[in-house]
Amino acid sequence: MKTHAQAVVIGGGVIGCSILYHLTKLGWTDVVLLERDELTSGSTWHAAANIHGLHDSANISRLQHYTMNLYKQLEEETGQSCGVFQPGSLYLAQTENREHQLKLQAAKAKLYGMNFFEISREEAEEKHPLVNFDGIRCIMWEPDGGNVDPSGVTNAYAVGARQKGAEIYRFTPVTGTVQKPDGSWVVEMPKGNIETEWVINAAGLWGREVAKLAGIEVPLQPTEHQYFVTETMPEIEEMGRRLPSVADRDGEYYLRQEGKGLLIGAYERDMRFWAEDGTPLDFAHDLFPDDLERIMENVMRAMDRVPAAAEAGVKRVINGPMIWSPDSNVILGPVPELKNYFMCGGIIPGFSQSAGMGLMVAQWIVEGEMQYDMFPWDIARFGLWANDRKFVMAKVEDVYTHRFAIHYPNEERAAGRPLRTRPVYGLQKEMGAVFGLNYGWEHPQWFAGEPGAKDTNGFVRQNWWGPVGEECRMLRERAGIIDISNFAKYRVKGPGAEDWLNAVFANKMPKSVGRSCLTPLISKRGGIAGDATVTRVEEDEFWVVSSGMAERYQKRFYDMVPLPEGTTFESMTEAMCGFNVAGPKSREILQRMTNTSLATEDFPFMRSKMIDIAGVRCLALRVSFTGDLGWELHCKTEDQEKLYRALLDAAKEFGGGPVGARALMSMRIEKGYGSWSREYSPEYYPHEVGLGPLCKMQKDFLNKDAAQKVMAEPTRETLVLVHIDEEAVTASNADATGGEPIFKDGKGIGRVTSGTYGYTVGMSLALGYIKSGTAAPGDEVEVMVLGQPHKGRILEEPPFDPKGEKLRA
Repeated sequence: MKTHAQAVVIGGGVIGCSILYHLTKLGWTDVVLLERDELTSGSTWHAAANIHGLHDSANISRLQHYTMNLYKQLEEETGQSCGVFQPGSLYLAQTENREHQLKLQAAKAKLYGMNFFEISREEAEEKHPLVNFDGIRCIMWEPDGGNVDPSGVTNAYAVGARQKGAEIYRFTPVTGTVQKPDGSWVVEMPKGNIETEWVINAAGLWGREVAKLAGIEVPLQPTEHQYFVTETMPEIEEMGRRLPSVADRDGEYYLRQEGKGLLIGAYERDMRFWAEDGTPLDFAHDLFPDDLERIMENVMRAMDRVPAAAEAGVKRVINGPMIWSPDSNVILGPVPELKNYFMCGGIIPGFSQSAGMGLMVAQWIVEGEMQYDMFPWDIARFGLWANDRKFVMAKVEDVYTHRFAIHYPNEERAAGRPLRTRPVYGLQKEMGAVFGLNYGWEHPQWFAGEPGAKDTNGFVRQNWWGPVGEECRMLRERAGIIDISNFAKYRVKGPGAEDWLNAVFANKMPKSVGRSCLTPLISKRGGIAGDATVTRVEEDEFWVVSSGMAERYQKRFYDMVPLPEGTTFESMTEAMCGFNVAGPKSREILQRMTNTSLATEDFPFMRSKMIDIAGVRCLALRVSFTGDLGWELHCKTEDQEKLYRALLDAAKEFGGGPVGARALMSMRIEKGYGSWSREYSPEYYPHEVGLGPLCKMQKDFLNKDAAQKVMAEPTRETLVLVHIDEEAVTASNADATGGEPIFKDGKGIGRVTSGTYGYTVGMSLALGYIKSGTAAPGDEVEVMVLGQPHKGRILEEPPFDPKGEKLRA
C-alpha cells in the first residue's frame, strides 16, 4: 500500500470513483481511493440509476448533460459497459404551474443547445403506447433520457482511473484523519497510514462518520426509499423495443422499463428516517424489509397512468437508504474551517450528476476553482447553524416528501423554522411580516399589515405583488425602513488592517477616517467572488459589509491572506444589526433623532460617522442599496429593538414605515444594481459586470494575476437591463424572476439573472447578461417569461435616477 499520495478519496461509490477518475483526467495520477467494503456499497448498488438532463438550475443542467454524454465515451475508453439505455423520457404536466416549469426548461434547453422540447399527445402515444395521457396539459420529450447500470458505471470510473495510475484499495476502512501543522493530512487505516495533501470525503452513507474523524459536523440524514420492479408484462414483451421513461412529477412517482417489466418508485409522504444516530459500520449491500403499503397511494397514481401495470405482479422490491442534505442538493466543497479537506455528500440524483460532480471536485482541487458557479451545491451555503439536528430532520422530511414539488421563484418553505432570530423578530411578526430564510436567519420579505399572512406560490404574480408595490412607492415618495441585519459585517482592527485589506480586495482602501469604498473580491479564475463596502472608522479600524449568504463562502478567500501581527479580523454579523432608512424624507426623519448634522455638506454620499440615533450608538453609512437617498445604521444587537421602534415612530409622522427584502429587490433593479450570486459570481469578470474600474492594478491584491489576464481580453458578455413590454406581462400576469433565456431574431443571446416589476418606474424589468456584440441599447429582444416570448427593449440607462442625483442629494 502507498504511504503518500496527492489526494485520498474516501468512499468507493459512484461519486468517489468519478472524483478519482476526474482527478486523473486533470493530471493528478498519484491518487488513491479507499473503500471500507466493496465498490458500490451503501446507496450506489441499489439505485434506480435514472439519467436526465434538465434542471431548474442552468449550471446543474450543464453538468447533467456532461454526465449523460460521458457514459458512452467512458465505455469506449475503458472497455467497461455502463449499461446505458437511452430510449428517451416523457415529462408530463398535469397542472398549469408544471406546464410553466416545463416550458421554461424547454426555452433554456434551446438557449444552451440541449435536447428537450414539446411534442403532441399523438407523438407521445406513439413513443409510449401504454401511457394514458388523459388530463395532461403539456408533454415534453428528452431523447437522451434513460438509465444506466449502477455497478457498470462505478466500475467504469474505477477502470478509467486505474488506467491513468490511480490506486484503489477495497476492504480498507478509514479510522482517522489527522491534520499536520503544515495543513497536509494523515489518513489512518488498520493496514497503515497514507500522508496526503488532500482528503476528499465521498463516503456517502458514512459521510457524517468520516467527517467526525476530522472534527466536523455535516447536515446530513439518511432515509429509507422504495421502488419495485414488476414481473414480465406481455404488453412490453410484445413491443419489440425499449419504452421511454415517464416523469409524471405531479403524480409523485417515477416509472421506467426494467427488463420486460416496469420499475416504479415513489417519494411518499409517510416517510421513514434511518440511522439517526449514525450509519452502522457493518452495513454494506443490505436492504430494509419491504413496506409497499407506505407508497401505495403514489403507486396507484402510476397505475392510473399506465393501466397495464395494475395487472402485473411484483418481481422484487428494493427498500434501501439514501442520504439527504437539508435542501436535497449535494454538500460539496472545501470545508472553510479546515485546510485541504473536501466534502462531497448528500447526493440524490447521483447517476445524472456523477460525472459533472467529479469534474467540479477535480477542477477545484487541481485548478483552485470550478469553471461554473456552483453555490447551490457549496457546503458554505450552510453555516454551522445548519447542524442543528431538529432543523436537519425537519428539512430532510420536507425535501423527501416534496421531492417532486416545484421550487417556485421566491418560495420560502417553512420546515425547520424559525432557527435563528434577532430581537425584532417578534415585533416584525406582530406587524405582519412574512419571513424568508437568509443564511439561517428569519428575515422580512414583505409586510402584510396583519399577523399570520403567508406567501402564495407560483410562476405568475402572487399575493405579495401588490403589497410589495405599496412598500416601494412609500419609500420612493416618503421613506422606508429596511432591516439589513442579514448583511455580513466584519471588523478589521490593528496596525496592519489597511495593508491586509489592500492585499485581499481589489480596490484601494480609504485613506481617511469616515470614507468608504466599494470593492470587488477576486476569485481564482479572475471572476467576482464577492463585493463589499469597506469603511475606515478609525485610523487602525475598518468596517466591512458584504453579502450575508456568502459569509462562510468568502471566509475561504479571507483565510488565503495571513493577518499581520497585532491585527484582527472578526465577524460582527451576530453581534451587530442594521437598518437602512431611505427615501426623500429619510434625512428629515433621522435629523429629528440625532444632534449630528446630516446635511449633504456635512455628511456626503459614501461617508460614515459614529452617531447617536434616539440614544442608540450607531455607525451610520451614507449608502443605500435602494439607489435612493439613505443611510445604513448599524448598532449592537441588544439595541436593535429600541432603535427599530424609534425609527418606526419617527417615520410614521412622515408617512413612512417598514419595507421588506422583495421591495429592496425591485428598487435595486430599477437602479440597475447587481447582487452577489445573481449578477456577481466567479463566472463573471470585473469588466463584464461594471466593476473593472474598481480593480486597482497598481497595487497587489488576491488573484490579481487572474484579474489582469481576463480583463485584458474582450468581454464575453454584457450586463444589460431590459424593459419587458407591458402588454405582454399584463397578458401573462408574470414578470421575469431569473433564469429566463433572452432571444433576438430567434437566436439565444443571453439569460436573465434578476427580474421584477419596477413599481416606481412602471416597468417590468429584467437584469441579465447577453453575449457581447449581439445587441445594443434600444434593440428589441424576447425574454422567455414562463417559457414564452415576451417582447422587450434593452435600456440605455437605469430608469430610476440614472445620474445618481437622489442618491447624492
